[in-house]
Amino acid sequence: MALLLAQARNIAQADAAVRAGSWSRNRFRGVELNGKTLGIVGLGRIGSLVAKRAAAFGMQLIGYDPYVLPASASRAGVELAETLEALCEKADFITIHLPRTRETEGLIGADMLALMRDGVRIVNTSRGGIIDEEALAEAVRSGKVAGAALDVYAIEPLRDSPLFELPQVVLTPHLGASTREAQDRAGTDVADAVVSALKGELVLSAVNVDLGEDVSDEVRRFLAVAEHLGKLFVSLAGGLPRVLTIRAEGRLGGYPIRPLHLGVLKGALAGSSDAPVSYVNAPAMAADRGVRVEEESSEEARRYQSVLEVSGVVAGRTVSVSGTVGRGPLIAGILGFSLELPLANHLVVIRNEDVSGMIGRVGTLFGKLDINIADMVLGRSQNEPGMAMMALCVDRSMTDTELNELRGIGGVGEAVAVELDLG
Repeated sequence: MALLLAQARNIAQADAAVRAGSWSRNRFRGVELNGKTLGIVGLGRIGSLVAKRAAAFGMQLIGYDPYVLPASASRAGVELAETLEALCEKADFITIHLPRTRETEGLIGADMLALMRDGVRIVNTSRGGIIDEEALAEAVRSGKVAGAALDVYAIEPLRDSPLFELPQVVLTPHLGASTREAQDRAGTDVADAVVSALKGELVLSAVNVDLGEDVSDEVRRFLAVAEHLGKLFVSLAGGLPRVLTIRAEGRLGGYPIRPLHLGVLKGALAGSSDAPVSYVNAPAMAADRGVRVEEESSEEARRYQSVLEVSGVVAGRTVSVSGTVGRGPLIAGILGFSLELPLANHLVVIRNEDVSGMIGRVGTLFGKLDINIADMVLGRSQNEPGMAMMALCVDRSMTDTELNELRGIGGVGEAVAVELDLG
């Protein structure tokens, strides 16, 4: 935003003129941001933050990012362009927020510059080499580009450049993270990442974990839910399926869910293996066991604003569990039964005949076993008339003998104990 304003209002040039003893106000007449169209190339974390700040200046926002869903862009107030060319044709200002890859190197060259509006202004604070600096210099000389501001370059440090002779261009020495606050955060972020890694949690900045595109706040909220749904699924299914389906619905369905994919895998594998499982080795372990993961998304919300569902077929039986996040993480569905159960270290899931007296029989047994019930929820399923479900949070784990006694109660069709180890 500083560079956007600096080149729009000729700040650097005006400063130099005043220091040289000149007071030529007319030479430095600039343009306003208000009412102009800002084209944001790359709508990851930084691009989305720029959108929020630019909106406060009254700018119209369009963006191009082939990895971002329209609903996600819409929530940021950004209209998605179908192609980069379409964005270039509409934007008064263009800001670049891309990594440097084989696909993006030289992306903004002479051909792309020619498509832009006359008088366009360009900012790049992401990576050098994305803009062809020779082509940019020529476009500025010709008047096609009215101004530019660069913080990154193809070769750094920048010692010689055709841009040096152009006062319409603001050049800074890769200052993007050069604030006291950013440097302090770098240290604390590293410390937080080490703590997360030692706890076995997902380190979002890890270079050896494929998280896909930038991780949204909505996806972050579901990280713990994803891992525990994986454990719950395996406990109920009694093993791993050939195909594990992970489905995001509602607001969550508008974002890439690769981190949740990894979380579900980690939980499922930890619940079916004695080997150490991490976010790093979970995909390889799943492949070794012949497990394939499919991701599905729908922005249609049913009971909640966002829901994550895990399902699969094991031994001919379809098993599904779902969860959401309200005031805290919740289990929202088990085997097609709708319910709301807070996550807890010790869970007991009971599928039983929908007849009177079942709660009393189960409660009596738990009293006899001296197992305290901290929470209990009930659910019915339209798919299984005559059947109901009880899900309980209890204060300790159950032994196999105790579980067998529970299964022996008349009307109980299935009883499973689940250990989630919430810490």
